Amino acid sequence: MRRTRVALFAHVVWGTWDRLPLLVGETKRRVYRSIEAACVEMGAEVLALGGVEDHIHLLVRLPATRSVAEVVKQVKEASAHLATHEVAPDTFFKWQGGYAAFSVGQSQLAPIRDYIAHQAEHHRLSSLIAEWEEEADDE
Repeated sequence: MRRTRVALFAHVVWGTWDRLPLLVGETKRRVYRSIEAACVEMGAEVLALGGVEDHIHLLVRLPATRSVAEVVKQVKEASAHLATHEVAPDTFFKWQGGYAAFSVGQSQLAPIRDYIAHQAEHHRLSSLIAEWEEEADDE
């Protein structure tokens, strides 16, 4: 094989500080755009991005040159900086320190993408898939 072909997919979940409902209105919209822009800048393809007021789900295709840790670090830093310096500088915004990341096979992409797209509904109806909602503890 003469060229590199990489098909690495990750489903990443992380929350706001103390699971505070910080992702609302303009803050949510701009934070999501910031996450997407940071991924593009690193060569990562966003396949799905969603969540509710206190946490984010990101389904991403990773480039050969970036680790999950690098991508998460960059998107969390960029989006938190935007929230605290541009969107609402007089309002508290912070991500939790940890995150959860799960490898995803190509056959799982469609169901996970759909799950992320319907986060509000899943939370409202308590139809959550526990393994896709796990987050790291900040103990």
